Amino acid sequence: MKKLIFRNIFKDITTFFIITSLSLTLIVWVIQAVNYLDIVSEDGHSFRVYFMYSLLSLPKIFSKLILFVFFISVFFTISKYEENNEILIFWNYGIKKIEFINKIIKFSFVYFLISVILSFFIVPKTQDLARSYIRDSNIDYFPSLIKSQHFNDTVTNLTIFVEEKTTDGLIKNIFIRENLDDGRSQIISAKEGILAKKNNSFYLVLFNGKIINIDIRNTNIIQFEKTEFNLSKFTTKSTVFPKIQETSSMKLIDCLGSFINKKEGFFEKLFVCDDSSVNAVFQEMYKRLILPLYIIVSGFVASCLVIKSRNQFDSIKFKSIIFILGFIFIIFSEGSINILAFSDLNKSLVVLSPFIVSIIGYLVFISSKKLKFL
Repeated sequence: MKKLIFRNIFKDITTFFIITSLSLTLIVWVIQAVNYLDIVSEDGHSFRVYFMYSLLSLPKIFSKLILFVFFISVFFTISKYEENNEILIFWNYGIKKIEFINKIIKFSFVYFLISVILSFFIVPKTQDLARSYIRDSNIDYFPSLIKSQHFNDTVTNLTIFVEEKTTDGLIKNIFIRENLDDGRSQIISAKEGILAKKNNSFYLVLFNGKIINIDIRNTNIIQFEKTEFNLSKFTTKSTVFPKIQETSSMKLIDCLGSFINKKEGFFEKLFVCDDSSVNAVFQEMYKRLILPLYIIVSGFVASCLVIKSRNQFDSIKFKSIIFILGFIFIIFSEGSINILAFSDLNKSLVVLSPFIVSIIGYLVFISSKKLKFL
């Protein structure tokens, strides 16, 4: 019967967690998706790239919300059981309060494992995949990027200015500056032009203008009646180099291991492990492996609601203290990342204080004569 009773409360916690986490994840995702519209409007990528980049941010959003939603789920469910006197069922069947707390802590391990799997494996993979869409994408929306009376410098090494863009697609008084290698540059001016697409590549077809080639030694000018300027050879200014949070966990572990064993890092094409990045790598691994432990801490804190029943005179005050304490731990979990430093591990031990406090609190509960009989 005890298993059935606990199964029911775990089901209620899980149901509340799923509904709340999905709702909050979708709300945050919609807000972020609006911000990601710059990928199309400013950086010139296609809507397919925008959609995939936005969609692949869902695991990251969900992973960041797990700790907060789990604490709220446990706190709300136990509070509801208290209000409806359903919590008395546990005590009537001989379940002690310390046993109840132990069950919640064990249940928290399930969400801890989910969080670790997400942060350690899934989130870095999806974030890297999202970045790959930007990395491998061409500038697909040049027509929307070329605006009249505006210096368009969305792509690397290229600036385009047009005086007028008519409704039928004709562009007037065009100025183009392209930065080449070895300090060389090219300036193109034309009276008119149109944007054309050939074989999935964009071209500016220019009429009646001149090309000025500039280098350190000399400058030459070429007049033309018609020429084509290939736009698809240029790349976006969007960040294509993977960030630390987009790097696989095994690669980050190798980075830390190389500093611990050899006192030096290593270099790869898309990842640099050196003195300037080791602290960021250390903090990222802390986020992936240690921060999920706060889920267990939050489960323990929320389960402490059962220590005092709602009929006791200071129960509301006690519930408020538990709620505030849980939020303090959640806030501290995020703020503790900035305390970490690979070069000063003694200072980094400060981040263990919530776990130490929780263990001490738990031991006090176990040793309490009152709890032994409740």
